Amino acid sequence: MSNHLNKDQIEYFKKRLLDMKEDNEEKITENRENSPNDNIQELADYDNHPGDMGTEQFEQQRDAGLNMVREERLQDIEDALKKIEDGTYGLSEKSGKEIPVERLEVLPTARNLVEEE
Repeated sequence: MSNHLNKDQIEYFKKRLLDMKEDNEEKITENRENSPNDNIQELADYDNHPGDMGTEQFEQQRDAGLNMVREERLQDIEDALKKIEDGTYGLSEKSGKEIPVERLEVLPTARNLVEEE
């Protein structure tokens, strides 16, 4: 099946996806490096209010959740880049129909047409 995107459009989306990948990887790394795990012992060394530990645990759980979302997004980006390599980028995984360029502009990792979601 031929792809409706021309070579310039494919290159444009590939660059966007690579930029998104780099940004996501940086945020995941930053989050791991700034993990509050190091701060928990620091908090334990002081006579702090119990609420401080609760706040720290909340932040740790929030950061872990954000990282999980970023890792899922990273996988979507890598899947889209693989589709570019395979020549199937911009085609619905469900129907094989062309995904409109407007949808790809908004969501470069789109797997299906809006009505197929």
